[in-house]
Amino acid sequence: MKKIQMVDLKGQYENIKERVDSSIMNVIETTAFVNGPEVHEFQKELEDYLGVKHVIPCANGTDALQIAMMGLGLKPGDEVITADFTFAATVEVIALLQLSPVLVDVDPINFNIDIEAIKKAITPKTRAIVPVHLFGLAANMDEIMAIAKEHDLYVIEDNAQGIGADYTSKDGTKQKTGTIGHVASTSFFPSKNLGCYGDGGAIFTNDDDLAHIIRGIVNHGMYVRYHHDVVGVNSRLDSIQAAVLRAKLPHLDEYNAARRNAARKYSEALAGIENIITPTGFCDNTQTICDVCDCHVFHQYTLKILNTDRDALVNHLNEKGIPCGVYYPIPLHLQKAYKDERYKEEDFVVTNQLVKEVISLPMHTELDDDQIKYITETVINFVTK
Repeated sequence: MKKIQMVDLKGQYENIKERVDSSIMNVIETTAFVNGPEVHEFQKELEDYLGVKHVIPCANGTDALQIAMMGLGLKPGDEVITADFTFAATVEVIALLQLSPVLVDVDPINFNIDIEAIKKAITPKTRAIVPVHLFGLAANMDEIMAIAKEHDLYVIEDNAQGIGADYTSKDGTKQKTGTIGHVASTSFFPSKNLGCYGDGGAIFTNDDDLAHIIRGIVNHGMYVRYHHDVVGVNSRLDSIQAAVLRAKLPHLDEYNAARRNAARKYSEALAGIENIITPTGFCDNTQTICDVCDCHVFHQYTLKILNTDRDALVNHLNEKGIPCGVYYPIPLHLQKAYKDERYKEEDFVVTNQLVKEVISLPMHTELDDDQIKYITETVINFVTK
């Protein structure tokens, strides 16, 4: 059995090596390193894939989220509601812009932002909601968009972990995550489902005016060279990274299907094991992977481990040559940078429990049956001993 990786980027690269190498060499030979043809072509191809009017590439996913908020014209003190159980970048950019982050609890089944918690958190100062499609699972966008419409709020989708996921609305229509809210951000960090070989990100929107504003913001506020019409930043996707992403984009559905297949095999092997709860899809509240839509792209395959020392399991897996991750070990509301007297522990019951229970197993496009068998047997042997 080959060595188990948390993310096997080398194995993935070997399958697209010729296209990647030739594309990178083309950028080097043409010396079009910034804002070159590869960037513009990638933008168009991703717009077509997502079915969205505007993709604005930028330097990384955190910049993408910050620029999206800048484009909406949010002002210092405006409240922005987001999930407590997610990576810090989501709340980080809210604080950097001197907005007021409002953290709320998540759903115990799918780990995405809790709809009732959103409703309770809205005040006259609320201006936006940031749902995170956590671990690759689409958040409940029907409900979120309905709340936003009722209260005249913006919805900024954090799609850093969810690119390629399909959201099926109550009326049966399908849209890619990141194309439903007023604006969205994503990351092309190497370990993402669509990852480059460095840093990269993008903003998505169907709003022509907003897209125009954002295109200026990413380039020092310029629409005409040396004419600075808005306050901007320097955040551009370089051409080499765009070339890598162009090589990978045609394979994204294939990559996501491979992840779903691996997730299904994990869940089948772990089914019925006491103290293990496997992931579920958005539209299926039983503990199975949804088979009727593609709402989950499994950026992470995350278990809940009950009545067991989760940290001891982490150590055991590492000793057996199995990498794993705990996403996330500390709630955002307890992080030193984001503590706030407004927060009450009774409002974060689910998050406070999840941080003690979750563990993410290796998940990538190159996982094979022998690896999955070894991983699941090792987990089962530990939790049932």
